[in-house]
Amino acid sequence: MGNVLVANNITKQYGEHTVLHNISFALESGKCIALIGPNGAGKTTTLRILTGLIKQSSGEFNYPHSHTNGDFRSSIGYLPQHPIMHGWMTGKEYLIYCAKLTYIKKNKAIKKAENLLQKVGIADAKNKRISTYSGGMKQRLGIAQAIIHQPKLLILDEPVSALDPIGRREVLTLMEELKEEMTVLFSTHILSDADEVSDGLLLLHQGKIVESGPMEQLRKKYQTTKIELRFDDDSEKYMDQIQQLTMVKSVDVKRDTIHVSVTNIEKAREELLSNAINKNWPLASFIVNRASLEEMFMKVVQS
Repeated sequence: MGNVLVANNITKQYGEHTVLHNISFALESGKCIALIGPNGAGKTTTLRILTGLIKQSSGEFNYPHSHTNGDFRSSIGYLPQHPIMHGWMTGKEYLIYCAKLTYIKKNKAIKKAENLLQKVGIADAKNKRISTYSGGMKQRLGIAQAIIHQPKLLILDEPVSALDPIGRREVLTLMEELKEEMTVLFSTHILSDADEVSDGLLLLHQGKIVESGPMEQLRKKYQTTKIELRFDDDSEKYMDQIQQLTMVKSVDVKRDTIHVSVTNIEKAREELLSNAINKNWPLASFIVNRASLEEMFMKVVQS
């Protein structure tokens, strides 16, 4: 499918202070990528450069699907962290206004606005003033304006950080749906959100990309060597048997769950399951401990 964006050695300096240090990455078509990092890591600066709102100090980026004259605006949609909307407008009026700014003719703009209001789930409020919208509704309207011209890449800066749990869930669900139609790049410092909806990540720390790649590849790279077991009866009865297995380093039990530290995940899984079958263990749960995004993040930034 190719890439929708390629960035090479992007650096941004303000006087003697360097915010971004030679960051390079590519975004593949049809993926949802999380740009994660602590506050002050350079996430918003990165997105503002990619949207053309500010100029990088050095380096370059390009959108392979953009027009040859170098104007890439038609290829991207953008929702800033703190969008400013005309509260006196209705949701429908605002979308028509945004569509016309992208040179969409009025009749087509009206149709697109109607369709998008339905798509983002606020059609019932289309004739209400934006000033009456909740935070989640405003974010969904903001996403609608960002995609009204059908961009290849949707860029969202901290799209759920200011929302309550209901609004956050609504926007994350919408992002899940949108990544089926376009590439999505969103910044966040909320690791659980990135863990939930992204296919890959760019981990930014102190202005540098310190890790990147597909989520499953990174999970495997940082996977912890632990397996968790629960039984239908007293778990402690099986600790001695598990401890004697060749791939097991140590065994601990917490709240009826046995935590097994192993030397090799694949071989230990095979050995444990084979014993469970042959010895008829009343196994209720068997979990290979999946590396969480928070664990990955802490390992990378503290290394």
